[in-house]
Amino acid sequence: MMDEKNETEAEVARREAKLIYDRLVPLFDARVNRTQYWLSVTNESFEGKINFFFNSKAARQRKRSIPLHSIESSYDNLVFLELVLHELRKKTLLTIDFLGFEDKRWPSDDSHIEQKRDHLET
Repeated sequence: MMDEKNETEAEVARREAKLIYDRLVPLFDARVNRTQYWLSVTNESFEGKINFFFNSKAARQRKRSIPLHSIESSYDNLVFLELVLHELRKKTLLTIDFLGFEDKRWPSDDSHIEQKRDHLET
């Protein structure tokens, strides 16, 4: 049985995922052929936030990145981030890229969050 704190955290995670999804849906109104779409989750350690971005790249055009939402960042929030992503993945099949998580691991299975460091981060 879940205690009240976990239940509240799960409800907040559902609301956060719904908010991100609700901001994401209108961006698909004008789908373009030969366009890639994905989400980025960025750990902004200086700001203490985790940011969510919707990205698209049409053929022969520049990448477009639209901010969707931010949540507070801390180690405890990695558990919360997992809950948000679990709820978000129920609603969308978009690829999710992680940036700024090079030394961090998921609390649930101890796997690396960011599989490899982006060459632009070095």
